Amino acid sequence: MRSADYQRSACRRMPSSPLIVRLRNWIGDVILGVPALQLLARHGHDLQLFGKPWATSLFAGHDWPVVVRESGLRARVSQLRAMRRAAVAADPQFDRRENALTLAHSFSAAAELRLAGLRAVGYAREARSFLLARSEPITLGGHALVSYWELACRFLRVDLPPPTEIGLLTRASDQQRADALLAEQGLQAGRFVVVCPFAGGLFEKFDKRWPAFPTFTRRLLEQGHRVLICPGPGDEAVVKADYPDVSMIGGIDLGVYGGILRCCALMVSNDTGPAHLAAAVGASVLSVLGPTKPEQWAPWGSAVHIVQRPQPPDGVEWPDVDEVVRRTRELLAVRSLPEAGR
Repeated sequence: MRSADYQRSACRRMPSSPLIVRLRNWIGDVILGVPALQLLARHGHDLQLFGKPWATSLFAGHDWPVVVRESGLRARVSQLRAMRRAAVAADPQFDRRENALTLAHSFSAAAELRLAGLRAVGYAREARSFLLARSEPITLGGHALVSYWELACRFLRVDLPPPTEIGLLTRASDQQRADALLAEQGLQAGRFVVVCPFAGGLFEKFDKRWPAFPTFTRRLLEQGHRVLICPGPGDEAVVKADYPDVSMIGGIDLGVYGGILRCCALMVSNDTGPAHLAAAVGASVLSVLGPTKPEQWAPWGSAVHIVQRPQPPDGVEWPDVDEVVRRTRELLAVRSLPEAGR
């Protein structure tokens, strides 16, 4: 969207207390920041989010507008300046208060906000405190969701405990699309398992993908379970080659994916964004972890279950297939037929 067009549309929808929020770059991180965003919104801030393209569909159920970050410092600063002008037009006091929050840790994120003339609050990291209107400490080693929550609390100058559930909302049209796609596959709500064998990036130089996912998935199919995989761009060929007998729904955005996950009996996943999405919409999740530190990065919610072995100091020890199959069976068994049929 061109800067002038954005300014006009933003002015029409902004109430009196706009707040520009710089999101993080990974899906899981952004989802773990949802309670912080909800807290800010409940305290009267009209959120204007600045992030990756997929954030638009992720937050469609909350009606939080997202300006998609362009490439390059100059373009991003121009975007933020347009957002600032729109905010000033809606709130003449905007420039006189702390008016932006960065959940991102990087020096560049703080620099972009400062160059756009925004008075941002963020973590005192990467030697960037001089770029911020107020820098706040970060508790290293704790869960990322708590960290984002605490930063929002400090921005608001309140002291509240984090919620036990994320409560990400799904737009009605996205849920309808999800229901239609499931019906095309002959999948009934509460009677299929979603498997996510993919994961982007590394954790402390180690692969986050459980090597036994193909074997585990075959075991589920042999036991009569319906299994669904929703591949991301470029992953369809992997599904066809390694998981030929599963149902597959590809080419969907995060809003529709969230609607599908609301309907599953269980999601079994690596440490990856879709696992956080499943937990955020209240699905039951079995997270199969290798090198990942669950105390920092596990999905958040009361229906999240972790299977992980103690990690050696110089490598990765993964759970075996029998262990994960047993935990899957236990979790599926606790779902009664009335619940499964909802």
